[in-house]
Amino acid sequence: MHQGKVKWFNNAKGYGFIIEEGESEDLFVHFSSIQMEGYKTLKAGQRVEFEKEPSAKGIHAVNIIPLETPPKKSAQDTEDDAKGQNQDQNQDSRETGTAERKRDHVTV
Repeated sequence: MHQGKVKWFNNAKGYGFIIEEGESEDLFVHFSSIQMEGYKTLKAGQRVEFEKEPSAKGIHAVNIIPLETPPKKSAQDTEDDAKGQNQDQNQDSRETGTAERKRDHVTV
């Protein structure tokens, strides 16, 4: 297993990037690879443990296990939450299979 930190993660799109400790290459992460109960998300700066898996588009981080709780929200994040401006409002897309991510997949 490898360890690193979340560089960024987009809740609405369900993906982001991790940087492995001691390395400079960004590793792609998809929400489906996060090993946790409930809403699968990561926050920038959060420490994680993961495995690497090669793919046609580069190396992906898989079997991701958060090692700590996400960093605390800033006052601005809390204010944005109250206004409904943070990306976490798209939670239903991962639990019900609707909204942003599913919209792009069209079956012909």
